[in-house]
Amino acid sequence: MHCHREERVESGIRRIVLVGNPNVGKSVIFGLLTGRYVAVSNYPGTTVEISQGNIVLNNEKFVVIDTPGVNSLVPMSEDERVTRDILLVERPYAVIQVADSKNLKRTLMILLQLAEMDIPMVLDLNMEDEARERGIEIDKTTLSELTGIEVIGTVAPRRKGIKRLKEALLRPRVPSIKVRYDEKIEEAIEKIDRLLPESGISKRALAVMILSGDESLRGWLNKNLPVERIEEIERIAEECQTHFSISISQIINSRRLEIVDEIVKKVQIKKEILKGRIREALDTVTLHPVLGLPVLVFVLFLLYEFVGVFGAGTLVDLFEGVIFERYINPMATRVIELFLPSGFFHDMMIGEYGIITMALTYSIAIILPITATFFIAFSILEDSGYLPRLAILSNRFFNIMGLNGKAVLPMVLGLGCGTMAVMTTRILETRRDRIIATFLLALAIPCSAQLGVILGMVGSLSTRATVIWIVTVIFVLIVSGFLASKVVPGKKTEFFLEIPPLRLPRLSNVILKTLGRIEWYLKEAVPLFILGTLILFLLDRLRLLHLIEKAMYPLVHQLLGLPSKTAGFFLMGFLRRDYGAAGLFSMATRGELTSHQMLISIITLTLFVPCLASFFMIIKERGLKVAIVVTLVVFFLAFFVGGMMNFILRTINLGV
Repeated sequence: MHCHREERVESGIRRIVLVGNPNVGKSVIFGLLTGRYVAVSNYPGTTVEISQGNIVLNNEKFVVIDTPGVNSLVPMSEDERVTRDILLVERPYAVIQVADSKNLKRTLMILLQLAEMDIPMVLDLNMEDEARERGIEIDKTTLSELTGIEVIGTVAPRRKGIKRLKEALLRPRVPSIKVRYDEKIEEAIEKIDRLLPESGISKRALAVMILSGDESLRGWLNKNLPVERIEEIERIAEECQTHFSISISQIINSRRLEIVDEIVKKVQIKKEILKGRIREALDTVTLHPVLGLPVLVFVLFLLYEFVGVFGAGTLVDLFEGVIFERYINPMATRVIELFLPSGFFHDMMIGEYGIITMALTYSIAIILPITATFFIAFSILEDSGYLPRLAILSNRFFNIMGLNGKAVLPMVLGLGCGTMAVMTTRILETRRDRIIATFLLALAIPCSAQLGVILGMVGSLSTRATVIWIVTVIFVLIVSGFLASKVVPGKKTEFFLEIPPLRLPRLSNVILKTLGRIEWYLKEAVPLFILGTLILFLLDRLRLLHLIEKAMYPLVHQLLGLPSKTAGFFLMGFLRRDYGAAGLFSMATRGELTSHQMLISIITLTLFVPCLASFFMIIKERGLKVAIVVTLVVFFLAFFVGGMMNFILRTINLGV
């Protein structure tokens, strides 16, 4: 399912759209409404994923869409634009606004925007248990009367209120609450309203968005209106702005805030409540700029130990060394040889670059254990409420590279698996941020398999050499990130983050999220490994791999000052990073590399291009053009930095 409008024309199934702020439990509500079997696809023209599932209400089948979290329906990010576009392009049967009961003001700001759209809806006040723990109670009956829609309270992890939510979906209502703005703004709204075409939302809502300065609507307007009418709309908006000393957007938001404050006073009761001492202490420590750092280091250490050591080490050894090498691959070899004794298809299945011996071994035996442990760790961090704290503490460092603190998670996970980390760059708001993070992952973050071998080589070097390696890689990371932030188009993302309370993760939530994400991996990522292996197989059969190896000889021997045979190991590093590192390690243990050459090879290999699996994941996530540019830039930087360090260390005659 790649185009929502096409599917609707074909099926005629009405749609229910889930809308809400980030971190309100929307995905859990979606799972409880639809069950496990959902379709996940990128929204047309974007990298933003949309989940869709089915629900049957009163013997009628509906499609439920889980949209990305939003802070406003005047988009500031690609995620918010996708959510707005889903409402704009096709009018849904109903909207469920999933809300955090602890943050009623934020909820009502979105509700007022949905009310202007004239879409039937239900308000789901989720996380009622957490609100009660904070002494917050909401009079749902009064709130329902003030807004004109049904208000349901839920505690999603316990399935509390889900039955009532389903019943409410049989009778969604258009909100009766309306916002009246300044007289001049109302006049402009009426004028623009008359010039707009029909859409999934009201013309009034569109007019308010235009007056608020919503540039993301331009593409839709260009498709649906002649140039003269668009110019007339812009003229009305500009004329309206001349009556005010501040932006119309600020005036509109101020008016909405006034109404929100009035409603909150009428429906929300806040009682003083004693917080648990342990939770209060953890809340304070995890956000403290100094005390939070040891906690941050400890959490990152646990994350690395679980994903990088247990997942990429213990589990991979079990799956690859025992299950596949002892049982699956020998059995597959016997079966294949029974039907295909030798030849092209025999080698394609179980040869050096075989679908079974390489593609499935890599994707199932090597990457799946890392992926599964990552998904478990990510679900625990997500459910505990620590992820926003992690991002806040690392925000200042990532600001240097034009990113915000949310980038810390992909970077840390890159130390476990680069392929996995590229996938997690989706948590960043804009395409610009995702491209920069992907570039830095490809350049300077060694995966755990590669890192393990590198650390083995570093162990035989001096402390001075180890420090040179670490400082060089960190310096390249920071400088490259800074320069990339100046080159990659797009604005720097403002860092707004809701801080949820720390809570004990629920096992059921962690299991459900992990299983859903593993299912996605098996469907989406495994085919990439098979495709990559087939390409390698064909290159090998056509004897092109040997030519590529020969072409790298001048760079390796003359620029880096390494033995010519290391060219083959750099090529293998592209196929799989630790293969290249392992080859260099074996040369070092045999005494074929000097300490100086070992240091240069470690620096270059750390900065070398991402492995084939990561390359294909970059293609999938960022597109072929970005993948090629990133790979070429990283290739150049790896050899440039390696060559420069070789020249500098030899010139100053610094012994390592």
